[in-house]
Amino acid sequence: MQIWRWLCLKHRFPVCFAAVSFFLLLVSSSKSPLGIHPLDAKYFAAEVIKCKDGSKSFTRDRLNDNFCDCLDGTDEPGTSACPAGKFYCRNVGSIPQFIFSSRVNDHFCDCCDGSDEYDGSILCPNTCIMGGNVEYKTEEYVSTTTHLHSTKLKEMKIGIKLEDLIQTLAGIERNL
Repeated sequence: MQIWRWLCLKHRFPVCFAAVSFFLLLVSSSKSPLGIHPLDAKYFAAEVIKCKDGSKSFTRDRLNDNFCDCLDGTDEPGTSACPAGKFYCRNVGSIPQFIFSSRVNDHFCDCCDGSDEYDGSILCPNTCIMGGNVEYKTEEYVSTTTHLHSTKLKEMKIGIKLEDLIQTLAGIERNL
């Protein structure tokens, strides 16, 4: 959420609009419904889909409808309705993974692409390209780099490097 606020405040509307539009385009261009592995897309493309445990069948309109029809969770890969369900995180730019579907829309970003929190109650930054390192995108990272940049500027104005000053002080301390 912090990165979105920073993007929108720092770069105003155009960058914020572009970022949100790109995210929505990425989510809507998904070839298969949420939570489904691409190799399973054909399985879920039929009008009548059989539960993977063979117990019963359901129509495609009952896929991800937030009601558990199959005991094994086959019909709810993109919701948290079935306790045995698995949600597939595409994690483009990183390693795809399955998470328990109970973690979908639980207000915690479990997938590095944020796809598990699609209900809009929380915005998860996409950290996949950074190997899932959330810290890289937080305000702490921005403030740390800003602080380091301002320290370098102060060194340039004074004409003394911080490392030289530390070594000089260490030498004085040894002589005492």
